[in-house]
Amino acid sequence: MSTRYPFTAVVGMDDLRLALLLNAVSPAVGGVLVRGEKGTAKSTAVRALAELLPAVPVVAGCRFSCDPASPDLGCPDGPHGTEPGVQRPARMVELPVGASEDRLVGSLDIEKALSEGVKAFEPGLLAAAHRGILYVDEVNLLSDHLIDHLLDAAAMGSSYVEREGVSVRHAARFLLVGTMNPEEGELRPQLLDRFGLTVEVAASRDPQQRVEVVRRRLAFEDDPAAFADRWAADEAALRERIVTARALLSQVTLGDDVLLQIAATCAAFEVDGMRADIVMARTATALAAWAGRTEVTSEDVRQAALLALPHRRRRSPFDAPGLDEDKLDETLEEFKGQDQEPDEDPEPDGPGDGGPGDGGPGGGVPPQSDGPAAEHSPAPEEASPPAPPAPSPEPAPQGAASGERAAVAASEPFRTKVLSVPGLGEGAAGRRSRARTEHGRTTGSVRPRGSLTKLHLAATVQAAAPYQKARGRTGPGLVVRRDDLRQATREGREGNLVLFAVDASGSMAARQRMSAVKGAVLSLLLDAYQRRDKVGLITFRGRDAEVALPPTSSVDAAAARLEKLPTGGRTPLSAGLLKAHDVLRVERLRDPSRRPLLVVVTDGRATGGGADPVALAARAARLHAADGTASVVVDCESGPVRLGLARELARELGGTAVTLDELRADSIAGLVRDVQGNRKTTARRAA
Repeated sequence: MSTRYPFTAVVGMDDLRLALLLNAVSPAVGGVLVRGEKGTAKSTAVRALAELLPAVPVVAGCRFSCDPASPDLGCPDGPHGTEPGVQRPARMVELPVGASEDRLVGSLDIEKALSEGVKAFEPGLLAAAHRGILYVDEVNLLSDHLIDHLLDAAAMGSSYVEREGVSVRHAARFLLVGTMNPEEGELRPQLLDRFGLTVEVAASRDPQQRVEVVRRRLAFEDDPAAFADRWAADEAALRERIVTARALLSQVTLGDDVLLQIAATCAAFEVDGMRADIVMARTATALAAWAGRTEVTSEDVRQAALLALPHRRRRSPFDAPGLDEDKLDETLEEFKGQDQEPDEDPEPDGPGDGGPGDGGPGGGVPPQSDGPAAEHSPAPEEASPPAPPAPSPEPAPQGAASGERAAVAASEPFRTKVLSVPGLGEGAAGRRSRARTEHGRTTGSVRPRGSLTKLHLAATVQAAAPYQKARGRTGPGLVVRRDDLRQATREGREGNLVLFAVDASGSMAARQRMSAVKGAVLSLLLDAYQRRDKVGLITFRGRDAEVALPPTSSVDAAAARLEKLPTGGRTPLSAGLLKAHDVLRVERLRDPSRRPLLVVVTDGRATGGGADPVALAARAARLHAADGTASVVVDCESGPVRLGLARELARELGGTAVTLDELRADSIAGLVRDVQGNRKTTARRAA
């Protein structure tokens, strides 16, 4: 068994370590979502937590980790007797991003269930994580159907596996911990709300602390066992403190004044539902127990708010997470109880009293020793401030290209009509275009190529029925063999690669028009987020085109690039289309199952890129048509006299053209039919 990096050896990241420890003290807090840039030891800290958790008593031989004191009456391995249980270490189960549904929830032997009526069930990761930790690295990249199962298990504390009338249920209560890099995309709001706490982490900018991080990591890699022995005493002390805090948790009182502060804080920040209030109450209680106190204070409430609310106050993926701390302090002060002294600063009595781990509200974080990190340890990270207002127009920077104008703010986003790719794909699960998927409506059946996952019962019975007499059937049961089984084929929705090619030339530089254009692209980006697409952004102006954002799942990164986009110069339309062709060619090699949708935002003018820019643009457009790329041209031309150049470009692309006004959901009926109709017309012309 490999040696894990010790939790107490992690340098800095006070908020992350505190959030993890609070969940160790009180699993009812609901888990932790760790957001941060790559290479910040997010996974290292989470994996180290498992070594600190107390051992778990389980029923001997039970695959579902039933508690011998109160075994699950519906356990598939039950019923259990009254024998004493055995102790085993707490588990941390990792859910891979690419895991199958059967790997997560378990699988039934369908053949045995049909022929013998026996529920032969193989437990999945949800069963293994029961009464432990379920860890999902890159949780924002998890497939939608796996997220649905996680949501169900987290809400009900149990997992259901149902296949054609045969069902199995088992308990599945676990501490959900996820890590993610926001640059790679955001989480669905439903799953985001299931995490009790959230923490933003970033690499320290303190040179001394960075030196200590490198020193400890190199020492661990040189001799993991010796490094772990060096921190064994600190690990044991922290483990004992967790046990003590757990024992004290039931004695902590949550006064009415504190509950009023919690409710007022959640109302002031307009969080949805009541889960935030409950999580804050549990977190504040755990903070008091961690500090060795039996009464929750206003400082506990404040720290709980900073951990429990930032991810719940976001209204769109483009909102920056975080809290206005001045507003938080004003709310807490306004609803502070009269019997509580304003300057009260209680000293904790208990496992943290006077110890090196007391570093902040509620007893702080565990001690760090034997290194400069203890001397240079930063204060707990502050929550991110609210998103800054959009930049006001400024003169072009010195040295900018001739005619270049500063970036303008986007207009208010709006709900757009669905733009989809024609045909039937087989890409990643999403919500945009039709595709063959594991989930959705049943459209037919096929022989299974590998293990059977979705049984088509009628087709299976039809295949087995003619051979019952030859197989010697005598009883009521159906004699089913492997060759009779049929896999159901299903149709659902897939996510696509939506590549934006945005004209930022001088012809688009009228400030009011560019603001509307950015608002339209921002609206399409928001739609792409909701439909689980990958997005890319290409801009063209002056003499060339550039990839402002390579294809990614992070639509907020695309929105940030869009906000800073300046305008001016000529219109190298052909360069923009050729750059888009190169990007799509590479993406087809990387992810051949994900179908692309090209969205060109332009007025159709071409004034750069060669002697005949219009002909060059038409030739570049025909490359996309030849590849069969679905495309939409957002016509940004305005004014009383219109040349119709964008619509001509759409015809060359084999796509359709819409105006900015038509892009709105309430005025764009039939757009998908137009896209499909233009594709069919182009195919007939090619034939």
